Amino acid sequence: MGKISIGVLGATGMVGQTIVSLLNGHPWFELTEVAASERSAGKSYGEAMSDKWVIGSEMPDSVKGMKIKACKPSLDCEIVLSALDSAVAHGIEEDFAKAGYAVSSNAKNHRMEADVPLLIPEINADHLGLIERQRKRRGGKGFIVTDPNCSTIGMCIALKPLQDAFGIEQVMVTTMQAVSGAGYPGVSSLDIVDNVIPYISGEEEKMETETLKILGKLSEGRIADARIRVSASCNRVGVKYGHTECVSVKLSRKAELKELVGSLESFNPIKKLVLPSEPGHPIIVTKDEARPQPRYDSNHGKGMSTVVGRIRPCSVLDYKFVVLSHNTIRGAAGAAILNAELLKAKGYLGQ
Repeated sequence: MGKISIGVLGATGMVGQTIVSLLNGHPWFELTEVAASERSAGKSYGEAMSDKWVIGSEMPDSVKGMKIKACKPSLDCEIVLSALDSAVAHGIEEDFAKAGYAVSSNAKNHRMEADVPLLIPEINADHLGLIERQRKRRGGKGFIVTDPNCSTIGMCIALKPLQDAFGIEQVMVTTMQAVSGAGYPGVSSLDIVDNVIPYISGEEEKMETETLKILGKLSEGRIADARIRVSASCNRVGVKYGHTECVSVKLSRKAELKELVGSLESFNPIKKLVLPSEPGHPIIVTKDEARPQPRYDSNHGKGMSTVVGRIRPCSVLDYKFVVLSHNTIRGAAGAAILNAELLKAKGYLGQ
């Protein structure tokens, strides 16, 4: 069987560019279509991006001559990865799903819909069971899966092994989020230099609600939210890549520090699937008291690993620790690709 054809919606933005870069040379997928707004449609990708390519890697030669198309369901591909802005994503993604495409979306619009998986493969691959319910609603083979908010992903990856081993009752989290999380050109330098912005619109609500769905249980075609109380405080800081989160947890049963660390270090429930973007170690525990740090630790596992450090008792809850994840790779572009890989591995693509 040849490679599965894949398209990128919103291919000219920061997340879209990152997806295009990560798909270069992918063993399972072939990028066949790039789509964007009407302003860019009709131009070659290289022409449209001549002064707009803002990520660190070089633009792949294979995409430079591709014609940018409008975000309409006439693209020559089986699956689309959506990096669309939430202002336009809802209707466009719905149109593609109705037309029979598989859609792996970064946008927030469909995340909390009852029959749409809010997917982190290491945590809730079984939530793909919602797809059949979703297909019945639409009356076709198309469907949408979503990845969570970039700040939610890293925290949930760290929480899942603790939930499985000990149970979790409460979570307190304070984030220090990179400026690239705001897209490009992002936050004004006059706002972020020598400053911390203690408000990111909608971010705290996403962390507090998405976490419950992600860690919830699938039963009879529905997700029962996890019974965990989550309180989030989200801040923007002057870091380019990497969301750092200070997390405190109250466990349902007592755990020794060694037990807790062991549950994190051994966590990799999907390793047998051998997904190309799966990092091998989704959680890396650092024993260095001054780590993790975004400058040094964001790119572990090619940006797909979550780094956990400073694990210690909490005098208010039970334990506290620091979580770091790469916001545009693990938190966005890489997450959408990993979700697509899971779809292939589970038989939802290439049928």
